[in-house]
Amino acid sequence: MRPYGWPRAARSRCSRRSQEGEPHSMSSSDQQYPPYGDPAYGEAAYADPAYGYQDPGVAQTWEGQTWDTSYQPAVRPGPQAPPAPQQPDAAATAYLPVQGAAPGQGAYPLPPEVPYDPPTTTLRAVPPEPAPAAAGEPAYSAPVTAGNARITDAQRARAEGRSPIIEPGMQSAALTALLGVLMAGGAAVGTYGLLVPLVLLQAVTAAGWFRLNGMWPARQGIALAFAGGLTADVALLAAGREHAPAAILGTLGVWVLLVVVLQLRSHAGAEERMYGLMATVASAALAIVATGHLAAAPDAVIVGALAVAAAVLARALPLPGAASLVVALLAAAGAGVAAGGMTGIGAPGALLGLGAGVCALAGHRAASYDYPSRFVHMTAGVALPLALAAPAVYLLGRALV
Repeated sequence: MRPYGWPRAARSRCSRRSQEGEPHSMSSSDQQYPPYGDPAYGEAAYADPAYGYQDPGVAQTWEGQTWDTSYQPAVRPGPQAPPAPQQPDAAATAYLPVQGAAPGQGAYPLPPEVPYDPPTTTLRAVPPEPAPAAAGEPAYSAPVTAGNARITDAQRARAEGRSPIIEPGMQSAALTALLGVLMAGGAAVGTYGLLVPLVLLQAVTAAGWFRLNGMWPARQGIALAFAGGLTADVALLAAGREHAPAAILGTLGVWVLLVVVLQLRSHAGAEERMYGLMATVASAALAIVATGHLAAAPDAVIVGALAVAAAVLARALPLPGAASLVVALLAAAGAGVAAGGMTGIGAPGALLGLGAGVCALAGHRAASYDYPSRFVHMTAGVALPLALAAPAVYLLGRALV
């Protein structure tokens, strides 16, 4: 390996002198060469004629012993095929210098600009195009799969522009009227004759209210509310009608406390426990309030039960909303007058019947709310008009009888 910066001519002279036995010494031109490490050390050494630099255009000669290069074998060129034309590569020629480029544009073309599309987080739903309906066939919208599985019937009805209020109908009204007649007949018989339809009313009230709130099955809540109604009946029978308010309100207070304690022991979530607490308390309260029929005077129970039956039947008639409401109230007042004449209450029976009719229509409206099912109509739709009429029957009966 030759030293860095030594030209070949100097190396050949050194080798020749060493073969002839001459001492090797640096010439003045060698001593004038820049020392190793100098920036000028490099290309300048090769350009110096004293070190054997020759122009590339001049043949190079050797002064030392070397091999014979005079013999050069003749090489006969064979037939060569013409080179195939090469297609220009689009990717390679895309950025070739532009001849005659305008100042400021650069010598190389820029790639084509791509329009910038800023990112967005807004999802734009593309409405499906409905298929054209054939002649004589109804046009249906395209099916969708992105619906809410937990949407209620009332929410769907509101979204479709329909009312979430559905009246129980004539069948439910007929069952309510039948139960009212049974209660009126039981009151005419006596206290224990009224107790049988009253217990049935309390059971249907508890079950219907839970189903109206969308909680089903809720056997424990229904049983607890129904047990509250039975407890109020027993307390009233034990205390007598003169202590009816204390028996009913005392049972209601104890049952609310019991429901709260039982809900606190539940392992359900906080929201579900609160919802269950409110539904159970309301159901138990309605079942206990229905005991008011047992606390009222028998004549007042007869007038009130018949007035409720008449109001619900009139409300189920196919009449406009306002007209149906007025007709129902007039029917309740008329039934009160008729029942008052039979029981000795007389004309004040109209007021008692009107009050019971107002409470019955409120219960009827509650059973119609939130797009209820048929089971709701057959339970809450039947029981709520009579259960809510109990306070009016008791209070107005005490005032009029």
